[in-house]
Amino acid sequence: MSDKVYIFDTTLRDGEQSAGVGFTIEDKLEVARQLARLNVDIIEAGFPFSSPGDFEAVSLIAREVRGPMIAGLARAHPDDVDSCWNAVSQAETPRIHVFISASEIHMAHQLRKNREDVMEMARAAVARAKSYCEDVEFSPMDATRSDREFVYQLLQAAIEEGATTVNIPDTVGYALPQEFGELIAAVRENVPDIDRARISVHCHNDLGMATANSLSGVLNGARQVEGAINGIGERAGNTSIEEVIMAISTRGDFGHVHTNVKTDELYRASRIVERVSGMAVQSNKAVVGRNAFRHSSGIHQDGVLKLRETYEIMDPASIGIPVGDSIVLTKVSGRHGLRARIADLGVELDEEALGRVYDAFKDVADRKDEVDDRDLQAILSEQAQVQVQEQWQLDLVQVSAGDHSSPTATVRLLDPEGELQQDAAIGTGPVDAIYQAINRVMNVENELTEFSVKSVTEGIDAVGEVTIRIEASGRTYTGRAADTDILVASARAYMHALNRYLNTTAPQAAAATG
Repeated sequence: MSDKVYIFDTTLRDGEQSAGVGFTIEDKLEVARQLARLNVDIIEAGFPFSSPGDFEAVSLIAREVRGPMIAGLARAHPDDVDSCWNAVSQAETPRIHVFISASEIHMAHQLRKNREDVMEMARAAVARAKSYCEDVEFSPMDATRSDREFVYQLLQAAIEEGATTVNIPDTVGYALPQEFGELIAAVRENVPDIDRARISVHCHNDLGMATANSLSGVLNGARQVEGAINGIGERAGNTSIEEVIMAISTRGDFGHVHTNVKTDELYRASRIVERVSGMAVQSNKAVVGRNAFRHSSGIHQDGVLKLRETYEIMDPASIGIPVGDSIVLTKVSGRHGLRARIADLGVELDEEALGRVYDAFKDVADRKDEVDDRDLQAILSEQAQVQVQEQWQLDLVQVSAGDHSSPTATVRLLDPEGELQQDAAIGTGPVDAIYQAINRVMNVENELTEFSVKSVTEGIDAVGEVTIRIEASGRTYTGRAADTDILVASARAYMHALNRYLNTTAPQAAAATG
Protein backbone atom coordinates (compact mmCIF):
# COMPACT_ATOMS: atom_id res chain seq x y z
CA MET A 1 0.00 0.00 0.00
CA SER A 2 1.29 3.47 -0.95
CA ASP A 3 1.65 6.22 1.69
CA LYS A 4 1.03 9.86 0.85
CA VAL A 5 3.93 12.30 1.18
CA TYR A 6 2.68 15.81 1.94
CA ILE A 7 4.32 18.62 -0.04
CA PHE A 8 5.10 21.76 1.97
CA ASP A 9 6.17 24.61 -0.30
CA THR A 10 8.27 27.38 1.25
CA THR A 11 9.09 29.34 -1.93
CA LEU A 12 7.38 32.42 -0.51
CA ARG A 13 9.13 32.26 2.86
CA ASP A 14 12.50 30.53 2.75
CA GLY A 15 12.75 30.96 -1.01
CA GLU A 16 12.41 34.73 -0.68
CA GLN A 17 15.42 34.69 1.65
CA SER A 18 17.65 34.15 -1.40
CA ALA A 19 20.11 37.03 -1.58
CA GLY A 20 18.78 39.68 -3.94
CA VAL A 21 15.22 38.32 -4.13
CA GLY A 22 12.36 40.48 -2.96
CA PHE A 23 8.84 39.50 -3.97
CA THR A 24 6.14 42.13 -4.17
CA ILE A 25 2.75 41.30 -2.65
CA GLU A 26 1.43 40.81 -6.19
CA ASP A 27 4.33 38.42 -6.94
CA LYS A 28 3.51 36.39 -3.84
CA LEU A 29 -0.17 36.12 -4.70
CA GLU A 30 0.64 35.02 -8.26
CA VAL A 31 3.01 32.32 -7.02
CA ALA A 32 0.55 31.18 -4.35
CA ARG A 33 -2.22 30.78 -6.91
CA GLN A 34 0.05 28.69 -9.11
CA LEU A 35 1.01 26.55 -6.09
CA ALA A 36 -2.70 25.99 -5.51
CA ARG A 37 -3.07 24.87 -9.14
CA LEU A 38 -0.08 22.60 -8.56
CA ASN A 39 -2.06 21.18 -5.62
CA VAL A 40 0.69 21.31 -3.01
CA ASP A 41 -0.60 20.45 0.46
CA ILE A 42 0.83 23.39 2.42
CA ILE A 43 1.98 26.85 1.33
CA GLU A 44 4.25 28.59 3.82
CA ALA A 45 3.24 32.10 2.79
CA GLY A 46 5.76 34.05 4.86
CA PHE A 47 7.03 35.19 8.25
CA PRO A 48 4.28 37.62 9.39
CA PHE A 49 6.09 39.19 12.33
CA SER A 50 9.18 40.02 10.25
CA SER A 51 7.65 43.06 8.51
CA PRO A 52 4.34 44.79 7.81
CA GLY A 53 4.71 43.85 4.14
CA ASP A 54 5.09 40.17 4.92
CA PHE A 55 2.14 40.29 7.29
CA GLU A 56 0.01 41.86 4.57
CA ALA A 57 1.13 39.30 1.98
CA VAL A 58 0.40 36.32 4.24
CA SER A 59 -2.99 37.78 5.16
CA LEU A 60 -3.89 38.33 1.50
CA ILE A 61 -2.91 34.79 0.52
CA ALA A 62 -4.87 33.39 3.47
CA ARG A 63 -7.97 35.27 2.27
CA GLU A 64 -7.60 34.69 -1.46
CA VAL A 65 -6.07 31.23 -1.98
CA ARG A 66 -8.15 28.13 -1.42
CA GLY A 67 -7.15 24.48 -1.48
CA PRO A 68 -3.76 24.20 0.20
CA MET A 69 -3.25 24.79 3.91
CA ILE A 70 -1.76 28.26 4.48
CA ALA A 71 1.07 28.41 7.03
CA GLY A 72 3.01 31.24 8.59
CA LEU A 73 6.36 31.03 10.39
CA ALA A 74 6.82 32.19 13.99
CA ARG A 75 9.71 32.19 16.40
CA ALA A 76 9.02 30.69 19.81
CA HIS A 77 7.89 34.07 21.09
CA PRO A 78 4.36 35.18 22.04
CA ASP A 79 4.34 38.21 19.74
CA ASP A 80 5.43 36.10 16.76
CA VAL A 81 2.76 33.50 17.40
CA ASP A 82 0.05 36.14 17.82
CA SER A 83 1.09 37.91 14.63
CA CYS A 84 1.20 34.64 12.73
CA TRP A 85 -2.31 33.70 13.81
CA ASN A 86 -3.68 37.13 12.90
CA ALA A 87 -2.19 36.69 9.42
CA VAL A 88 -3.34 33.12 8.68
CA SER A 89 -6.63 33.11 10.61
CA GLN A 90 -8.75 33.71 7.51
CA ALA A 91 -7.28 30.76 5.65
CA GLU A 92 -9.53 27.85 4.74
CA THR A 93 -7.11 25.67 6.74
CA PRO A 94 -4.48 27.61 8.74
CA ARG A 95 -1.22 26.39 10.25
CA ILE A 96 1.24 28.04 12.63
CA HIS A 97 4.84 26.89 12.21
CA VAL A 98 6.88 27.48 15.37
CA PHE A 99 10.66 27.15 15.44
CA ILE A 100 13.52 27.56 17.90
CA SER A 101 17.24 26.80 17.75
CA ALA A 102 18.34 23.44 19.16
CA SER A 103 22.08 23.23 18.51
CA GLU A 104 24.65 24.25 21.11
CA ILE A 105 26.26 26.76 18.75
CA HIS A 106 22.91 28.46 18.07
CA MET A 107 21.77 28.43 21.69
CA ALA A 108 25.06 29.83 22.97
CA HIS A 109 25.84 32.42 20.31
CA GLN A 110 22.50 33.37 18.78
CA LEU A 111 19.81 32.85 21.41
CA ARG A 112 22.12 33.14 24.42
CA LYS A 113 19.86 30.62 26.19
CA ASN A 114 20.45 27.28 27.87
CA ARG A 115 18.57 24.05 27.22
CA GLU A 116 16.08 24.61 29.99
CA ASP A 117 15.20 28.05 28.60
CA VAL A 118 14.78 26.66 25.08
CA MET A 119 12.59 23.81 26.31
CA GLU A 120 10.35 26.21 28.22
CA MET A 121 10.09 28.61 25.25
CA ALA A 122 9.25 25.76 22.87
CA ARG A 123 6.51 24.40 25.11
CA ALA A 124 4.96 27.82 25.67
CA ALA A 125 5.00 28.77 21.99
CA VAL A 126 3.50 25.50 20.76
CA ALA A 127 0.81 25.65 23.45
CA ARG A 128 0.00 29.25 22.49
CA ALA A 129 -0.19 28.32 18.80
CA LYS A 130 -2.42 25.34 19.64
CA SER A 131 -4.82 27.65 21.46
CA TYR A 132 -5.37 29.43 18.14
CA CYS A 133 -5.53 26.60 15.60
CA GLU A 134 -5.60 22.84 15.42
CA ASP A 135 -2.68 22.43 13.02
CA VAL A 136 0.69 23.35 14.54
CA GLU A 137 4.16 22.50 13.24
CA PHE A 138 7.30 22.60 15.36
CA SER A 139 10.93 22.78 14.16
CA PRO A 140 14.10 22.44 16.28
CA MET A 141 16.37 24.56 14.07
CA ASP A 142 19.80 23.17 13.15
CA ALA A 143 18.67 19.70 14.24
CA THR A 144 21.42 17.91 12.29
CA ARG A 145 24.12 19.61 14.39
CA SER A 146 22.23 19.24 17.66
CA ASP A 147 22.52 16.71 20.46
CA ARG A 148 20.10 13.96 19.44
CA GLU A 149 18.77 13.34 22.93
CA PHE A 150 17.89 17.01 23.25
CA VAL A 151 16.14 16.93 19.86
CA TYR A 152 14.08 13.93 20.98
CA GLN A 153 13.11 15.76 24.18
CA LEU A 154 12.10 18.91 22.27
CA LEU A 155 10.00 16.93 19.81
CA GLN A 156 8.27 15.00 22.60
CA ALA A 157 7.53 18.25 24.46
CA ALA A 158 6.10 19.85 21.29
CA ILE A 159 3.85 16.85 20.67
CA GLU A 160 2.65 16.93 24.28
CA GLU A 161 1.70 20.59 23.79
CA GLY A 162 -0.25 19.82 20.65
CA ALA A 163 2.12 19.87 17.64
CA THR A 164 0.67 17.83 14.78
CA THR A 165 3.80 17.99 12.60
CA VAL A 166 7.40 17.86 13.80
CA ASN A 167 10.02 18.98 11.33
CA ILE A 168 13.69 17.98 11.22
CA PRO A 169 15.61 20.85 9.60
CA ASP A 170 19.06 20.42 8.10
CA THR A 171 19.35 24.19 8.44
CA VAL A 172 22.90 24.58 7.15
CA GLY A 173 22.97 21.65 4.71
CA TYR A 174 25.40 19.72 6.88
CA ALA A 175 24.05 16.16 6.71
CA LEU A 176 24.78 13.36 4.26
CA PRO A 177 21.95 11.14 3.01
CA GLN A 178 22.72 8.00 5.04
CA GLU A 179 23.27 10.07 8.18
CA PHE A 180 20.07 12.06 7.67
CA GLY A 181 18.01 8.94 7.05
CA GLU A 182 19.38 7.41 10.24
CA LEU A 183 18.35 10.54 12.15
CA ILE A 184 14.76 10.25 10.91
CA ALA A 185 14.69 6.57 11.83
CA ALA A 186 16.11 7.41 15.28
CA VAL A 187 13.40 10.04 15.82
CA ARG A 188 10.77 7.39 15.13
CA GLU A 189 12.40 5.03 17.61
CA ASN A 190 13.20 7.47 20.43
CA VAL A 191 10.32 9.96 20.62
CA PRO A 192 7.63 8.17 22.66
CA ASP A 193 4.59 9.88 21.12
CA ILE A 194 5.91 10.28 17.58
CA ASP A 195 2.89 8.42 16.17
CA ARG A 196 0.74 11.42 17.19
CA ALA A 197 2.56 13.68 14.72
CA ARG A 198 3.71 13.63 11.12
CA ILE A 199 7.50 13.79 10.58
CA SER A 200 8.65 16.45 8.13
CA VAL A 201 12.06 17.19 6.62
CA HIS A 202 13.49 20.56 5.60
CA CYS A 203 16.90 20.34 3.92
CA HIS A 204 19.31 22.92 2.57
CA ASN A 205 21.65 22.42 -0.34
CA ASP A 206 25.02 23.67 0.92
CA LEU A 207 26.69 20.36 -0.02
CA GLY A 208 24.35 19.65 -2.91
CA MET A 209 22.52 16.99 -0.87
CA ALA A 210 19.12 18.57 -0.23
CA THR A 211 17.06 16.39 -2.55
CA ALA A 212 18.96 13.24 -1.64
CA ASN A 213 18.61 13.98 2.07
CA SER A 214 14.89 14.67 1.72
CA LEU A 215 14.30 11.38 -0.11
CA SER A 216 16.42 9.55 2.46
CA GLY A 217 14.12 11.03 5.09
CA VAL A 218 11.07 9.77 3.22
CA LEU A 219 12.54 6.27 2.92
CA ASN A 220 13.00 6.29 6.70
CA GLY A 221 9.49 7.38 7.58
CA ALA A 222 9.12 11.13 6.96
CA ARG A 223 5.80 11.91 5.33
CA GLN A 224 6.17 15.62 4.67
CA VAL A 225 8.88 17.25 2.56
CA GLU A 226 9.59 20.99 2.62
CA GLY A 227 11.22 22.75 -0.30
CA ALA A 228 11.00 25.55 -2.84
CA ILE A 229 10.31 25.76 -6.54
CA ASN A 230 13.62 25.81 -8.46
CA GLY A 231 15.41 25.18 -5.16
CA ILE A 232 15.68 28.88 -4.32
CA GLY A 233 16.44 29.87 -0.73
CA GLU A 234 19.12 30.82 1.77
CA ARG A 235 22.72 30.45 0.55
CA ALA A 236 22.80 27.46 -1.86
CA GLY A 237 19.04 27.09 -1.57
CA ASN A 238 16.38 24.69 -0.35
CA THR A 239 15.38 21.28 -1.57
CA SER A 240 14.09 21.66 -5.14
CA ILE A 241 10.55 20.56 -4.50
CA GLU A 242 9.98 19.65 -8.16
CA GLU A 243 12.85 17.17 -7.93
CA VAL A 244 11.33 15.44 -4.92
CA ILE A 245 7.89 15.36 -6.53
CA MET A 246 9.16 13.82 -9.76
CA ALA A 247 11.49 11.41 -7.93
CA ILE A 248 8.47 10.12 -6.02
CA SER A 249 6.35 10.08 -9.19
CA THR A 250 9.01 8.26 -11.19
CA ARG A 251 10.26 5.92 -8.46
CA GLY A 252 7.28 5.68 -6.12
CA ASP A 253 7.59 1.92 -6.41
CA PHE A 254 10.87 2.07 -4.49
CA GLY A 255 9.53 3.73 -1.37
CA HIS A 256 5.85 2.84 -1.90
CA VAL A 257 4.85 6.49 -1.58
CA HIS A 258 2.99 9.05 -3.69
CA THR A 259 1.98 12.73 -3.72
CA ASN A 260 -1.25 14.39 -4.82
CA VAL A 261 0.59 17.03 -6.84
CA LYS A 262 -0.61 17.85 -10.36
CA THR A 263 2.79 17.41 -11.96
CA ASP A 264 1.76 18.98 -15.27
CA GLU A 265 1.73 22.34 -13.45
CA LEU A 266 5.40 22.08 -12.43
CA TYR A 267 6.86 23.73 -15.50
CA ARG A 268 4.54 26.72 -15.21
CA ALA A 269 5.39 27.04 -11.53
CA SER A 270 9.09 26.99 -12.34
CA ARG A 271 8.80 29.65 -15.03
CA ILE A 272 6.67 31.93 -12.84
CA VAL A 273 9.13 31.70 -9.93
CA GLU A 274 12.05 32.25 -12.29
CA ARG A 275 10.38 35.39 -13.63
CA VAL A 276 9.32 37.00 -10.36
CA SER A 277 12.51 36.08 -8.47
CA GLY A 278 14.95 37.11 -11.19
CA MET A 279 16.92 33.92 -10.48
CA ALA A 280 17.53 32.12 -13.77
CA VAL A 281 17.12 28.36 -13.84
CA GLN A 282 20.39 26.77 -14.97
CA SER A 283 20.11 24.99 -18.31
CA ASN A 284 21.05 21.57 -16.90
CA LYS A 285 18.80 21.86 -13.85
CA ALA A 286 17.02 18.58 -13.12
CA VAL A 287 13.36 18.36 -14.19
CA VAL A 288 12.78 21.99 -15.23
CA GLY A 289 16.07 23.05 -16.84
CA ARG A 290 16.10 24.00 -20.51
CA ASN A 291 18.29 21.00 -21.36
CA ALA A 292 16.46 18.48 -19.15
CA PHE A 293 14.75 16.95 -22.20
CA ARG A 294 17.12 17.98 -25.00
CA HIS A 295 19.45 15.53 -26.70
CA SER A 296 22.70 16.37 -28.45
CA SER A 297 24.43 13.00 -28.88
CA GLY A 298 23.59 11.23 -32.13
CA ILE A 299 23.14 7.94 -30.32
CA HIS A 300 20.72 9.53 -27.87
CA GLN A 301 18.82 11.32 -30.62
CA ASP A 302 18.45 8.09 -32.56
CA GLY A 303 17.18 6.26 -29.49
CA VAL A 304 14.66 8.93 -28.51
CA LEU A 305 13.29 9.17 -32.04
CA LYS A 306 12.69 5.40 -32.03
CA LEU A 307 11.28 5.26 -28.50
CA ARG A 308 11.30 8.17 -26.08
CA GLU A 309 11.84 5.95 -23.05
CA THR A 310 15.26 4.84 -24.29
CA TYR A 311 16.84 8.00 -22.88
CA GLU A 312 14.02 9.80 -21.02
CA ILE A 313 12.75 8.48 -17.69
CA MET A 314 10.07 11.18 -17.50
CA ASP A 315 7.59 12.38 -20.11
CA PRO A 316 8.04 16.15 -20.67
CA ALA A 317 4.27 16.47 -21.01
CA SER A 318 3.80 15.08 -17.50
CA ILE A 319 5.67 18.11 -16.15
CA GLY A 320 3.76 20.52 -18.36
CA ILE A 321 6.58 21.30 -20.78
CA PRO A 322 4.89 22.51 -23.99
CA VAL A 323 5.78 20.38 -27.00
CA GLY A 324 5.19 22.63 -29.99
CA ASP A 325 2.17 24.83 -30.50
CA SER A 326 -0.12 25.72 -33.37
CA ILE A 327 0.09 29.44 -32.57
CA VAL A 328 3.17 31.14 -34.00
CA LEU A 329 3.62 34.71 -32.79
CA THR A 330 4.86 37.27 -35.32
CA LYS A 331 4.40 40.99 -35.91
CA VAL A 332 0.99 40.32 -37.51
CA SER A 333 -0.32 38.35 -34.51
CA GLY A 334 -3.25 39.79 -32.59
CA ARG A 335 -4.16 40.10 -28.93
CA HIS A 336 -6.17 36.87 -28.84
CA GLY A 337 -3.23 34.77 -29.99
CA LEU A 338 -0.91 36.55 -27.57
CA ARG A 339 -3.33 36.06 -24.66
CA ALA A 340 -3.64 32.33 -25.44
CA ARG A 341 0.12 31.86 -25.55
CA ILE A 342 0.60 33.78 -22.31
CA ALA A 343 -2.08 31.63 -20.66
CA ASP A 344 -0.07 28.55 -21.70
CA LEU A 345 2.79 30.01 -19.67
CA GLY A 346 0.56 30.14 -16.58
CA VAL A 347 0.07 33.92 -16.55
CA GLU A 348 -3.30 35.64 -16.31
CA LEU A 349 -3.48 39.29 -17.34
CA ASP A 350 -6.25 41.87 -17.08
CA GLU A 351 -6.96 44.10 -20.06
CA GLU A 352 -4.68 46.90 -18.90
CA ALA A 353 -1.73 44.57 -18.32
CA LEU A 354 -2.39 42.76 -21.60
CA GLY A 355 -2.27 46.11 -23.37
CA ARG A 356 1.16 46.88 -21.94
CA VAL A 357 2.48 43.43 -22.79
CA TYR A 358 1.01 43.65 -26.30
CA ASP A 359 2.75 46.96 -26.95
CA ALA A 360 6.07 45.51 -25.76
CA PHE A 361 5.44 42.36 -27.83
CA LYS A 362 4.84 44.40 -31.00
CA ASP A 363 8.03 46.34 -30.39
CA VAL A 364 10.02 43.09 -30.23
CA ALA A 365 8.10 41.47 -33.09
CA ASP A 366 8.96 44.38 -35.38
CA ARG A 367 12.59 43.39 -35.00
CA LYS A 368 12.24 39.57 -35.07
CA ASP A 369 10.69 37.07 -37.46
CA GLU A 370 9.10 35.11 -34.63
CA VAL A 371 8.59 35.72 -30.90
CA ASP A 372 8.89 32.49 -28.94
CA ASP A 373 8.06 31.58 -25.32
CA ARG A 374 11.45 32.70 -24.04
CA ASP A 375 10.94 36.15 -25.54
CA LEU A 376 7.50 36.29 -23.92
CA GLN A 377 8.96 35.32 -20.55
CA ALA A 378 11.43 38.20 -20.86
CA ILE A 379 8.67 40.63 -21.82
CA LEU A 380 6.49 39.48 -18.93
CA SER A 381 9.43 39.79 -16.55
CA GLU A 382 10.02 43.39 -17.57
CA GLN A 383 6.34 44.30 -17.48
CA ALA A 384 6.11 42.90 -13.95
CA GLN A 385 8.80 45.43 -13.05
CA VAL A 386 6.98 48.23 -14.87
CA GLN A 387 3.93 47.62 -12.66
CA VAL A 388 6.01 49.10 -9.85
CA GLN A 389 5.02 52.75 -9.83
CA GLU A 390 7.51 54.54 -12.05
CA GLN A 391 8.32 57.78 -10.30
CA TRP A 392 11.00 58.35 -12.95
CA GLN A 393 10.70 57.14 -16.54
CA LEU A 394 13.34 56.61 -19.20
CA ASP A 395 12.61 58.77 -22.25
CA LEU A 396 15.87 58.51 -24.19
CA VAL A 397 19.28 56.88 -23.98
CA GLN A 398 22.06 57.54 -26.44
CA VAL A 399 25.59 56.14 -26.27
CA SER A 400 28.85 56.88 -28.03
CA ALA A 401 31.66 54.32 -27.60
CA GLY A 402 34.60 52.80 -29.40
CA ASP A 403 38.12 51.50 -28.92
CA HIS A 404 39.63 54.99 -29.37
CA SER A 405 37.04 57.08 -27.52
CA SER A 406 35.72 57.53 -24.03
CA PRO A 407 32.32 55.87 -23.58
CA THR A 408 29.76 58.65 -23.23
CA ALA A 409 26.05 58.38 -22.54
CA THR A 410 23.23 60.89 -22.68
CA VAL A 411 19.95 60.13 -20.91
CA ARG A 412 16.66 61.98 -20.81
CA LEU A 413 14.31 61.12 -17.97
CA LEU A 414 10.77 62.10 -17.09
CA ASP A 415 10.71 63.17 -13.44
CA PRO A 416 7.81 62.61 -10.97
CA GLU A 417 6.35 66.05 -11.89
CA GLY A 418 6.31 65.18 -15.59
CA GLU A 419 9.28 67.39 -16.50
CA LEU A 420 12.08 66.18 -18.76
CA GLN A 421 15.54 66.11 -17.18
CA GLN A 422 18.67 65.44 -19.23
CA ASP A 423 22.36 64.90 -18.51
CA ALA A 424 25.41 63.10 -19.84
CA ALA A 425 28.38 61.28 -18.34
CA ILE A 426 31.58 59.45 -19.21
CA GLY A 427 32.12 55.94 -17.88
CA THR A 428 34.56 53.05 -18.00
CA GLY A 429 32.22 51.43 -20.52
CA PRO A 430 28.91 52.21 -22.19
CA VAL A 431 26.77 50.68 -19.42
CA ASP A 432 28.76 52.47 -16.71
CA ALA A 433 28.33 55.72 -18.66
CA ILE A 434 24.55 55.19 -18.80
CA TYR A 435 24.37 54.54 -15.07
CA GLN A 436 26.57 57.53 -14.25
CA ALA A 437 24.30 59.76 -16.34
CA ILE A 438 21.14 58.41 -14.66
CA ASN A 439 22.76 58.97 -11.26
CA ARG A 440 23.53 62.58 -12.17
CA VAL A 441 19.86 63.19 -12.97
CA MET A 442 18.18 61.22 -10.20
CA ASN A 443 20.77 61.76 -7.45
CA VAL A 444 19.92 58.49 -5.67
CA GLU A 445 22.81 57.14 -3.64
CA ASN A 446 23.28 53.42 -4.33
CA GLU A 447 25.83 50.77 -5.09
CA LEU A 448 25.56 48.44 -8.07
CA THR A 449 26.23 44.98 -6.63
CA GLU A 450 25.38 42.73 -9.56
CA PHE A 451 25.02 43.06 -13.32
CA SER A 452 24.23 40.15 -15.58
CA VAL A 453 23.13 39.87 -19.17
CA LYS A 454 21.97 36.80 -21.04
CA SER A 455 20.67 36.03 -24.49
CA VAL A 456 17.06 34.93 -24.19
CA THR A 457 17.01 33.38 -27.66
CA GLU A 458 19.51 32.59 -30.39
CA GLY A 459 20.55 34.54 -33.47
CA ILE A 460 21.55 38.06 -34.38
CA ASP A 461 18.08 39.35 -33.48
CA ALA A 462 18.09 37.71 -30.05
CA VAL A 463 16.45 39.49 -27.16
CA GLY A 464 18.90 40.18 -24.36
CA GLU A 465 17.76 40.23 -20.76
CA VAL A 466 19.59 42.31 -18.16
CA THR A 467 19.27 41.69 -14.43
CA ILE A 468 20.86 44.10 -11.98
CA ARG A 469 20.89 44.48 -8.23
CA ILE A 470 21.62 47.63 -6.32
CA GLU A 471 22.10 48.21 -2.62
CA ALA A 472 20.59 51.32 -1.08
CA SER A 473 19.95 52.14 2.57
CA GLY A 474 21.06 48.65 3.57
CA ARG A 475 18.60 46.79 1.33
CA THR A 476 18.88 45.08 -2.05
CA TYR A 477 16.64 45.98 -4.99
CA THR A 478 16.39 44.06 -8.25
CA GLY A 479 15.71 45.39 -11.73
CA ARG A 480 15.14 43.42 -14.93
CA ALA A 481 14.55 44.44 -18.53
CA ALA A 482 14.74 42.88 -21.98
CA ASP A 483 15.37 44.36 -25.40
CA THR A 484 17.15 43.54 -28.63
CA ASP A 485 19.44 46.45 -27.69
CA ILE A 486 21.42 45.47 -24.59
CA LEU A 487 22.23 49.08 -23.70
CA VAL A 488 18.55 50.02 -23.70
CA ALA A 489 17.78 46.96 -21.56
CA SER A 490 20.57 47.96 -19.18
CA ALA A 491 19.12 51.45 -18.75
CA ARG A 492 15.60 50.15 -18.18
CA ALA A 493 16.74 47.55 -15.65
CA TYR A 494 18.60 50.20 -13.65
CA MET A 495 15.57 52.50 -13.70
CA HIS A 496 13.35 49.68 -12.46
CA ALA A 497 15.64 48.98 -9.51
CA LEU A 498 15.85 52.67 -8.60
CA ASN A 499 12.06 53.05 -8.78
CA ARG A 500 11.63 50.04 -6.49
CA TYR A 501 13.89 51.74 -3.97
CA LEU A 502 12.04 55.05 -4.26
CA ASN A 503 8.66 53.33 -3.85
CA THR A 504 9.92 51.71 -0.66
CA THR A 505 11.26 54.93 0.83
CA ALA A 506 8.39 57.23 -0.22
CA PRO A 507 5.80 55.77 2.21
CA GLN A 508 8.36 55.94 5.02
CA ALA A 509 9.05 59.58 4.23
CA ALA A 510 5.33 60.34 4.14
CA ALA A 511 4.83 58.64 7.49
CA ALA A 512 7.71 60.58 9.00
CA THR A 513 6.20 63.90 7.92
CA GLY A 514 2.57 62.96 8.64
